[in-house]
Amino acid sequence: QVDVTAMARLFGYVDVTDSGFIAAALSIAFNPLFWNVVARWEHKTQAFSQIFGSPRAACYCLGAIILFLNGVRSHCFTEAMKSQPKLEGLDCHWAYYSGLAILAVGTLFVISSFLALGFIGTFLGDYFGILMEAKVTSFPFNVLDNPMYWGSTAVYLGWSLMHASPAGLLLTAVVAISYTIAMLYEGPFTEEIYRQKQKGVKKK
Repeated sequence: QVDVTAMARLFGYVDVTDSGFIAAALSIAFNPLFWNVVARWEHKTQAFSQIFGSPRAACYCLGAIILFLNGVRSHCFTEAMKSQPKLEGLDCHWAYYSGLAILAVGTLFVISSFLALGFIGTFLGDYFGILMEAKVTSFPFNVLDNPMYWGSTAVYLGWSLMHASPAGLLLTAVVAISYTIAMLYEGPFTEEIYRQKQKGVKKK
């Protein structure tokens, strides 16, 4: 059986009906849903590329929108933490520096992922028909799968610990769940895109 005592205590510190908390949770859930729906629509219709004149221009535009939405999400996340009480047991030096270390590792994974993939690779260039020549296997992809997603989750976890925020910890769980669902849909779809590419190469 799962010990729900810690989770019950956490919920006791969090007002999930608070408008700031709801806004943060909605922005967290919306972002991966948005970019997956738009990217799949583009892959099916090429409508975004037609609007912007080329797949690259369309991909850069989507990337800019995603960055903006991620900024909104981070702002809502931070405001939700500020509006709710701290957890006394985490309001100490060890928790703060542990959070700082986790945030630093998460930031490393996010930045190194971006550098390894490039802007186009990071922001779903595959769905725009801009395929990579080979699978990226350098750091951090040689350490874990989907380092961008897990790095981002770690950033929010570290940020929450640094603020001793139960609301932040609960929202971080929402981040992890949202990304896990996104990965379940993105992984197989991306693999199918490259499988179709390989079929096309063999036919030639």
